Amino acid sequence: MLYLLGYITRRFSQMLILLVGISIVSFAIMHIAPGDPVDLMTDRLATAEEKARIAAIYGFDQPIPVQYLIWASQVVQGNFGRSFVTGERVFDMIVARLPATLFLNFLTLIIIYALSIPIGIISAVKQYSWFDHVVTFYAFLGQSMPQFWLALLLLFYVGLRFPFIQTAGMSSYGVTVATEGLWAVIVDRSRYLILPLTVVTFSNLASITRYMRASMLDVINQDYVRTAQAKGLAPKIVILKHAFRNALLPLVTMMGFELPILFSGSVIIETIFAWPGVGLLSWNAVMQRDYQVIMAFNVLGASMMVLGSFLADMLYLVVDPRIKYN
Repeated sequence: MLYLLGYITRRFSQMLILLVGISIVSFAIMHIAPGDPVDLMTDRLATAEEKARIAAIYGFDQPIPVQYLIWASQVVQGNFGRSFVTGERVFDMIVARLPATLFLNFLTLIIIYALSIPIGIISAVKQYSWFDHVVTFYAFLGQSMPQFWLALLLLFYVGLRFPFIQTAGMSSYGVTVATEGLWAVIVDRSRYLILPLTVVTFSNLASITRYMRASMLDVINQDYVRTAQAKGLAPKIVILKHAFRNALLPLVTMMGFELPILFSGSVIIETIFAWPGVGLLSWNAVMQRDYQVIMAFNVLGASMMVLGSFLADMLYLVVDPRIKYN
């Protein structure tokens, strides 16, 4: 138990140092980038005195290290400031968009892992069969095909030709459980979900299936698997009991890094399909140079990435008992 606590303490300290470093670099890049936040909050007729007064209110007249300390002290308290464009609290803007992103990406993860793991196992066990060739072809096709290109193809050849399928947004106005009933809401959400879910699932499913196949191929050629087969154990027991657990190790790492994807979403897909999630919000913030929103995404995204790495390490300890805390 003491080893575990010591390991968690060391990892947590490393996480804090890494997050501080990322925040410093991100803050510096925001100030190096062209554009002035004061210009976003004033019109062209504003005088130099008015701009100086606004800069003093927001602390932009202070040296960059002082601005960083002020900003970091607010972030630690959960205050990411207000948007320079809309004036809303950045935290409230993210919270309002987060359910849409979680809904899309959570469904995607369920579909991806529910399909990729059994497909990868079967493809590895039946190596060089017609099924394996089909899976390998799909894996390379899915990884090489850009998501934005597939999204545009589906928009043109599917979305514009089938009235049932919606190409932008998340739901129809006024369709709620209270007004239309649960089944009507499910059908309505499905119409908007078909295209973005298909695009995100297509490429990610190919990638994880390929990882699972490669990992299983490596495991089933190990000596302990051959020994289990030589003892006369049923092939199903050999694969599921002896090989499957060790083959999951590469996927454990990927599962940990899926956490920031759940938060940030797919910026390109949400933008193309006008999905009202945090990905679309971050894209609009970049286009409008809304620095407060961009910095919030940088910090939260980095936090999710570091936390995902930590969870992956913890899962390693569960999946593979050979890994030690030290």
